[in-house]
Amino acid sequence: MGWKEIKKKKWFAWISNIYVIVLTVFLIWMLFFDTNSLLIHWELRKEIKKLEKQQEFLKEQIETDRAIINKLSDPKELEKFAREQYYLKKKNEEIYLIEYEDSLKNVKNEED
Repeated sequence: MGWKEIKKKKWFAWISNIYVIVLTVFLIWMLFFDTNSLLIHWELRKEIKKLEKQQEFLKEQIETDRAIINKLSDPKELEKFAREQYYLKKKNEEIYLIEYEDSLKNVKNEED
């Protein structure tokens, strides 16, 4: 099969058309090499989805924190929180911390 026979084929005439060549080069350039290529769009879309998930998580955290803030606006709840979390006390009051034996074993294992 010689060069002249290949030139006579219908598919060769279609592929060698200048418009088809230019369009093919343009599509390849836009899909892979351009600064706004399809690959970059896929990466950005993945990052957007990841950030949207993070945004949902943070919104849930904000709601939880708002509930805690509303709960702590009550002076009795605030006092209870301070006593439980920070071991604060009133004057002339003693605090006893009771630790169970099984909780002490867990602390030793974590330190090792």
